[in-house]
Amino acid sequence: MTEPLVEVAGLGISFGEVRAVDGLSFTLGPGAALGVVGESGSGKSASAYALLGLHRGTGARVTGSVRVAGVDVMSATDAELRALRGGLAAMVFQDPLSSLDPYYAIGDQIAEVYRVHKGGSRRAARARAVSVLDRVGIPDAARRSRSRPHEFSGGMRQRALIAMALACEPRLLIADEPTTALDVTVQAQILDLLHDLRRETGLGLLLVTHDVGVAAESVEEVLVMRRGREVERGQVGAVLAAPKEPYTKALLSAVPRLRPAGAPPRAPSVPEGRSSSDAPRAESPSTAGAAGGRVRPFAAGGRPVIEAVGVSRTFGRGRAAFTAVDDVSLRVHRGETLGIVGESGSGKTTLGRMLVGLLEPGAGHITRTGSAQMVFQDPLSSLNPRRSVGESVADPLRAAGERDHSRIRARVAELLTRVGLDPDRYDAYPHEFSGGQRQRVGIARALAAEPELIVCDEPVSALDVTTQAQVVALLAELQRELGLALVFVAHDLAVVRQVSDRVAVMRRGRIMEEGAVDAVYRAPKDPYTRELLAAVPSLDPAAAAARRAARHPSPPKDARGVAESERRVP
Repeated sequence: MTEPLVEVAGLGISFGEVRAVDGLSFTLGPGAALGVVGESGSGKSASAYALLGLHRGTGARVTGSVRVAGVDVMSATDAELRALRGGLAAMVFQDPLSSLDPYYAIGDQIAEVYRVHKGGSRRAARARAVSVLDRVGIPDAARRSRSRPHEFSGGMRQRALIAMALACEPRLLIADEPTTALDVTVQAQILDLLHDLRRETGLGLLLVTHDVGVAAESVEEVLVMRRGREVERGQVGAVLAAPKEPYTKALLSAVPRLRPAGAPPRAPSVPEGRSSSDAPRAESPSTAGAAGGRVRPFAAGGRPVIEAVGVSRTFGRGRAAFTAVDDVSLRVHRGETLGIVGESGSGKTTLGRMLVGLLEPGAGHITRTGSAQMVFQDPLSSLNPRRSVGESVADPLRAAGERDHSRIRARVAELLTRVGLDPDRYDAYPHEFSGGQRQRVGIARALAAEPELIVCDEPVSALDVTTQAQVVALLAELQRELGLALVFVAHDLAVVRQVSDRVAVMRRGRIMEEGAVDAVYRAPKDPYTRELLAAVPSLDPAAAAARRAARHPSPPKDARGVAESERRVP
């Protein structure tokens, strides 16, 4: 009988009074793939870190038994742990930019890992670095190995981290949210890469993700976690097709889907036990975000809230000039949501910033009938960590001339209540809130200026599916009650279909296709739109496998199969 690659029994992890993992047990065989899914705070990442002994020296209390590739992690010496990390088991983290040293070339960093574990000459280590970079699909690997992290796009940085993990031929790869910040086509490439590596090398994979679709595309078995405990475990197809536990059912119900037109609308579900401050108000089926597209009509007649005519924006000069937005025209009416989708570098964020006035067009013009505000992708970085959330929400009020402190506090309390937060938390700081709550603060700040238009730039991309559903439901409710126009910029096509009336598909700064969301998703006219839709993860593992095979029927787009959006860095 083959010895398990990973054996975890009764794992418990506590941070002070917080019990992050409680009695978790599982095994993983050589060459097998296990997906650990759950909401933020479920304990999935803490469990993964325990496999490499990364909690040692942090003050965390870890109990139970953990064995990886024959190494008893709990009793291993520091030297044994160093040999395990990178040698027998390796980890790919969520944010490659923070995992790579900005001062050193990518190839040098991989070569250093190789020499630490395998020894050998610098020449041999450099050759190994180029070899693994080539293996993970970095074009012209020898030249690009001399590039620094900032010279790589997001997907290429993630490939570089996977290359670093492969440098010493580990038996286990732990991937912690490896595709969260990537657009759908690059995400599909990374998942295909992980699949190919497992098939060719017999690598075991532990995939940590809040995206159930990513798990369906990548693993044979899934473990659902909640509050540090196992809720359900089984073959991924069986669990996703017929979940047994109510929590698993609720988790799946919150996943946006690319359903055929005519699918019944679905109100987002909130798994039992969610914080009341993160829970949305009840929403009627006629106005809830439907996975198959919006069913609420909007008032398309009359003067648009915003109209852009022939807008362009170029960065840099001379040969280094780059046109981010190229001759784009669009309009949005009161009560309408326009979704804007496209790969990284397509120009959608630049366009959104021009719509609210954060950037001025280099050509063309934009007409607004009232205030336009923005909700940003990362609420933690868009909120000043040294100021209370109440003060951040109050900024637009002060900018409008309000000086009475009592009126400001009363209005902020009203806005916090409006977005489902405790009004008494005016003096709390951003780090004291969850990701979903911070995004609600960002929405409250946008509402303070009483806008007619809100541009949402990837507002739910960093959130787990249930929190994502709650924020989407909140935006729909605010739009319905206040008549807001929304521009929803995102790379997640399923979410865009859920929230939008119309959708515009961007590529290389231009709108390739625009129309009613159901019409575009049902019968896309442009090949690029079809490519984007084909890359969206499926909750059906069999369908995911068929689509993976269909993506590679012939030689890929270039020698390494790297998407256009990943080749843009010179």
